[in-house]
Amino acid sequence: MKETIAFCGIDCTVCPAYIATQADDKAALEKVAEEWSQQFGKEVTVESLLCDGCRSGARLCGYCDMCGVHRCASGRGVITCAHCDDYGCEILEACPAYQSNGREMLEKIRSEL
Repeated sequence: MKETIAFCGIDCTVCPAYIATQADDKAALEKVAEEWSQQFGKEVTVESLLCDGCRSGARLCGYCDMCGVHRCASGRGVITCAHCDDYGCEILEACPAYQSNGREMLEKIRSEL
């Protein structure tokens, strides 16, 4: 399984913050910060966007660093939430990323376990 599949099932390689961080592209990070600041109605800084992926054990963007799914899954030591005995828990169900496109990936992973 790709290391860039987050605990919640999203593929980090399609995240603009991850892409810009990995490319060390400050202009792209500034653009993402501006777009997300407008989208979320609060200031998003370039520094808060630096991310090496949810499961990297390195830098996490500001949101992922405070994500309940990330805290739970990393604390339990699972590869992804699909590998958890409590799969489909309230924490995961409340995650916007899981609801938008992570569920499909996690369901696929679970079917292959």
